Amino acid sequence: MKRLVLFCLFVSLCVYCCALGEADTLRVKNIGKVPEDFIFGMDLSSVISLEAGGTRFYDFDGNETDIFVLLKQNGITHIRARLWNDPYDAQGRIYGGGICDIDTLVRIGERSTNAGLKLIVDFHYSDFWADPGKQTPPKAWQAMSLSKKARALYDFTLSSLTALKKRGVDVSIVQIGNETNGFFCGETGWLSIATLMDSGLKAAKRVYPDALTALHFTDPENAEQLLYYAKQVGAFGLSYDVFAVSWYPFWHGSLENLSAVLSEVADTYGKKVMVMETSYPYTSLDSDFSGNTVSVGALDAYPFSPQGQADLIADLADTLVNRTSSAIGLVYWEGAWINAGGTSYAQNLKLWENYGSGWATRFAGEYDPDAGKYYGGSAVDNQALFDPSGHPLPSLKVFRRLIEGGK
Repeated sequence: MKRLVLFCLFVSLCVYCCALGEADTLRVKNIGKVPEDFIFGMDLSSVISLEAGGTRFYDFDGNETDIFVLLKQNGITHIRARLWNDPYDAQGRIYGGGICDIDTLVRIGERSTNAGLKLIVDFHYSDFWADPGKQTPPKAWQAMSLSKKARALYDFTLSSLTALKKRGVDVSIVQIGNETNGFFCGETGWLSIATLMDSGLKAAKRVYPDALTALHFTDPENAEQLLYYAKQVGAFGLSYDVFAVSWYPFWHGSLENLSAVLSEVADTYGKKVMVMETSYPYTSLDSDFSGNTVSVGALDAYPFSPQGQADLIADLADTLVNRTSSAIGLVYWEGAWINAGGTSYAQNLKLWENYGSGWATRFAGEYDPDAGKYYGGSAVDNQALFDPSGHPLPSLKVFRRLIEGGK
């Protein structure tokens, strides 16, 4: 174990030294004029849990800093944060994943607003992770009829956004559901899905009438399927503003396809479009003693490096700004979800369990059986825009440089 700890510390040092060496050589292409209201977002859902466990973040001069201020200085305009209903077991033990309850969201919202950033609220309508494979209703809703569930969803949306508004949080986008690929809050029929989505959309507009509302899907490589989702939400008359997708280059097809399918949605249904999630690795190595989602194999155009990350972000921004109808922005997913702070698996496990800074704790198993088997740390620490010790990688500069015309 001692050798493993020393190796991981050596890896962290090498990554940081390489980042420092690359800081002044980062190349960012000029994509032309970026609209002033174009969104360069960052999902920071896990940051409060990380900081509670002792993680610290630094600026490019090595000084400890408020990460929200640092992101603002480097071109980030929006912070995205997910919200779960009740991410605790019957004994009050945390499920992990950033403890994304309303108290955490309010803290993130206040810090975002204080730093001059806008907030994107990501309602999962679940007590833990919601994605194309899992749309488990909150524990308290599971025995409800559709009509009662719709009312509960409306009330939860209303009360959560009201809590943010009372604290003066600048909410820019309210996302109703997370990666809802024909499956939402336990419902699979589109009439039921639309009924629930409509409740959330109405509650959002009641509290934040000027905020955009978004529906979020994924798998844009399957253009026919994505267009079917757009058709369904249109057919049921859902009043929303933004059709959002996840686009990860190692899973979701080409930028040309992304542009084509989003443009068709925008042109056909008169919606704004955006990429709500994206990311890319800067290394194949793991730094937190918990395996990574993507660790081997790279796309030819994007090596696993800070420069590779910057090139990916620049190409995606170029595609959205210059080749996609009504595109309003992109969000980098969990760009600060780094090592929880320990120098061994045992130390990190305590941090994950005590502060919820890993993707799941063993206590989540009562709600999500997979989490009970495979709980652990961050699966995307090698896709962060910070090194394992909290220092920014050169790739963090890409957003500001795109705004400034590239360098």
